[in-house]
Amino acid sequence: MRFGMPCVLVLAVLGLAGCSSEPPVPAPPALQVTANLLSPTDIVVESKGHSPDAAGHIVEFATEPNGSYTTLEFVPTSSRTRYQHPNVVPETTFYYRVRDYFGPASSPVEIVLPEAPPGEDIEKLPHEWTEPRRLPMAAVVEAKPIRVAPSAAGAPTDLKGIVKHSKGIHFTWIDRASDEQGYLLELRPEGAPEFGVVALIDPDMNSFGLITLPNEKRAAFRIRAFYYGPASNIAKATSGPEPVGTPPPKS
Repeated sequence: MRFGMPCVLVLAVLGLAGCSSEPPVPAPPALQVTANLLSPTDIVVESKGHSPDAAGHIVEFATEPNGSYTTLEFVPTSSRTRYQHPNVVPETTFYYRVRDYFGPASSPVEIVLPEAPPGEDIEKLPHEWTEPRRLPMAAVVEAKPIRVAPSAAGAPTDLKGIVKHSKGIHFTWIDRASDEQGYLLELRPEGAPEFGVVALIDPDMNSFGLITLPNEKRAAFRIRAFYYGPASNIAKATSGPEPVGTPPPKS
């Protein structure tokens, strides 16, 4: 066997195998996202490559390449992979990414809100119960991870909803997760096909209050301990000039 063969010759023979000092090219993210203008101030974002095990995904945007991202939408996995960002600021570059989220949910509870009594003024009622908080638990609970199987062991339990007034519900639950990134309050109005996210709550919380919308008087609720999966690539789109208004009709 011959030794000391020049690297140049080896590269020529083996097609760059074994002697290249170039770092390996990282594999592209499994999640892929694109962004395109639908109109000068409307952007369409599309994604693909979602994990079949995901509970849903989040669509986010920023106005700087490394800026702080804002939630555009939480989307159930079984729902759309096409989203619209309407009426954006003209002549601005927007950056988009998508992340799957995972984690177990509690059993749902059905809640029917009463009709507003005469003279009810919700604006004047106390609402300190709406703030996310950590309430003392009656018994010690052994926290379980939700990032390893079986993740259901870390699912929140004992979800309860106490009606506070004609639009308000105070939720409490038992926090059983040890490694969640937060909690998602999910709601399915009567007749709707699936749950949607209505609130993002910090980790380790077990109390939160919701002020409902008119179509949520009768609905099912559940709470999910969750964590994010890897982010997609970042797609960008630059909006156009502000649309010119329609000229007044000629006299």
